[in-house]
Amino acid sequence: MGNNFIIIAGEEAGPKSNKMGGIWNVIHEEAHTLASLFDSGELKEEEEEEENPEILLAGPYYGHRGADWNRGLNRITDMEGLGPLSIDGKLKEALKILENKGIKIFTGEKQVGKTKIGYLQFQTDNFGRIRAVHREKEGTLENKVKSEAYELLGLDSIKYESMGNGAEYTHYLSLSYAISELVRVLVGSAPKTGTGIEAGKNDTTKKTIPCPAVSLHCHEFGSFYALARLKKLGIPACTIATLHATLPGRAAGHNSIQKIRKNDSSWSEGVPENLAALEALALYADTVTAVGESTRQEARLFYGISGIVVRNGITIESERIDWDRKERCLEQIQRFLSENLYRHYGGERIKPEKIIPIFTISRIEVENKGYADLLDSLVALEHIIKNSIMEGYLEEGIRVVCFLVTAEGPKTNLPEDFPINLPKEVLVGNELRVQQMIEERGLDCPKMVRGKRSVAAVLYPQIISEQDGGLCMKVEDFMAGCCAGVFPSRYDPFLLTGLEAGKEGTPSVVSRVCGFSDAVKTIEALGENLGGVIVVDNIDLSYYETVLEYALAASYFIRNFVDDRVKYKLLCREAFLLAKDMGWEKPTEQYFELISGKRFFTQGSSTASKK
Repeated sequence: MGNNFIIIAGEEAGPKSNKMGGIWNVIHEEAHTLASLFDSGELKEEEEEEENPEILLAGPYYGHRGADWNRGLNRITDMEGLGPLSIDGKLKEALKILENKGIKIFTGEKQVGKTKIGYLQFQTDNFGRIRAVHREKEGTLENKVKSEAYELLGLDSIKYESMGNGAEYTHYLSLSYAISELVRVLVGSAPKTGTGIEAGKNDTTKKTIPCPAVSLHCHEFGSFYALARLKKLGIPACTIATLHATLPGRAAGHNSIQKIRKNDSSWSEGVPENLAALEALALYADTVTAVGESTRQEARLFYGISGIVVRNGITIESERIDWDRKERCLEQIQRFLSENLYRHYGGERIKPEKIIPIFTISRIEVENKGYADLLDSLVALEHIIKNSIMEGYLEEGIRVVCFLVTAEGPKTNLPEDFPINLPKEVLVGNELRVQQMIEERGLDCPKMVRGKRSVAAVLYPQIISEQDGGLCMKVEDFMAGCCAGVFPSRYDPFLLTGLEAGKEGTPSVVSRVCGFSDAVKTIEALGENLGGVIVVDNIDLSYYETVLEYALAASYFIRNFVDDRVKYKLLCREAFLLAKDMGWEKPTEQYFELISGKRFFTQGSSTASKK
């Protein structure tokens, strides 16, 4: 490996873990897109040819159950599929120095064309058992980290670690310390002055040897102490802090829009003080970015931090929708529902082809993700479907089943035929609350089977996978098999799931409040309207109007799916093209320009710039 490095850091469980979505998806795609751009030769230097920097991904390592600070999630890092890290030069020296300090780093490597990506996963759960010296006093590495954080930035770890989420705070602090220590060692690995001066000569023209150029891009507050520590220590590294949300914004939820409009910088109850102290450290970055306009405004309102918007993206390798695959996935979902609804609730068996599956998928934040809005819209959709059948616009016997995919954590105690067979004993926390909301609105499956309802909601409290104990489908296959996605977030900085649905050729309904809707408007301004994504105004419309708009949008996709499959396929294609237009290339180019001061050029523009 060379002497220049771009380190992309985030608090996630590594290349693969039992967690749905998250920051890892983002930093993984950023790194791979950057590697692809390097490999394609699109990066052209204006002045001189220079070796591309090495790309490193940095995060935590959870080697076994209990290593995760969150015992409930039990994330386990899986680095299978990665080759050994081919280290040499400065990186090899730096890793050896960190190892001698007791900092354990698990490494791997992946090849993207001719470009290599290095994976560095830091173990932090043992910092309290590693001996270290700070200011000539011997103690643990964990105590050294906390003492230094107080001296440099006033972080009161004695107070913060005593809070209910103290283990989370301590983990982030330790992870950030380890990442910043790697950067510090890399930058400090070259001598300050030249060594090529021959002894005995009075040559006063000593040449300074530049230190390795290291850039650090930190995603979310769990790694922000790293860049703040580097700034305080005077380490010459270029840094970016990216906010995917803000903690005060999450606490305010849907009220954050009103707070921005009223310039109300007060924090709502429930903001974790210790984690917010870490998030505020974004101020020390050379550049602060936000994934959406609302998050950018929150950072300025709550922390006084100015930033710019660099949207999220998605990677799509295929050039067209695989219609045969979509049909197979749809049939699998329909058969599963038809068989298990009949098996557990009896009545007349619903023909598989009469079942129209739709879905939502998100974290289990009941208010922020708009679950009440979604369920109320399904009640309205019930009346729209019945009237459409009575007026002859829809076939008799059509049934709509909406999956609510959300979970407190992974489950291993699921019964056969989950989630149609869903005893409340397997539900915990907000899962119970969502199930109660479904039943209160009469959207539970028994009512649909008995003919009292045409629409039902099915809670799916599990991370979807081929071994999830339920549909046993990959999440992308599940999305591909559904007729539409509905994402009624009241607070959502971006909404990557909307793009992920589009990637599978599945149209969606999204709320105006999410950052995705801003990006949709930008794309639409460049071309014709894209009916494959319908944006519902949940900011200025009344609650009842918003709920009705969600229902009407969902019914639009359903009616075309049933009665006009040609038009429905056009809507699917529009959703796919929108997702393709919002690939990772442009945001990755922006990040690279911000962090390196260099620009991406195509062959033509590079030539033109040199004339």
